[in-house]
Amino acid sequence: MRRAALVLVCLAALPATVLPATAQENVAGREIFVGACAGCHGAEGTGDGPMTELLTVPVPDLTGIAERDGGTFPWLKIVHMVDGRTGLRGHGGPMPIFGAVFTGDAVAADGPQGTPVITSQRVLDVVDYLMSIQR
Repeated sequence: MRRAALVLVCLAALPATVLPATAQENVAGREIFVGACAGCHGAEGTGDGPMTELLTVPVPDLTGIAERDGGTFPWLKIVHMVDGRTGLRGHGGPMPIFGAVFTGDAVAADGPQGTPVITSQRVLDVVDYLMSIQR
């Protein structure tokens, strides 16, 4: 009995593998997305946010990320894009780098292919939300 309890405690301490959640299950990711991303990408992630008329480059439809990548959501690539590791540039300057904004909640997680990554929990929440809204 003690051994089973110890195993459960150890498993609970391990980082969870990132699994796609439905948009309804990822309330934190949706809230962060609406507060930080929807101004450009739109409330539903379709690239029609109120700031698009001020931008000099087209804003991508984030519901088609997996479709544009051959049918598989490129989880690690999107984590790096959101947290600023890719150096993505938009509207004549850098896209907001949320890894620098979302500090103090660093976590280690395993991506879908087992790739370990350390980033902000809020970045992971947004990426999980984006994964859940793929068409």
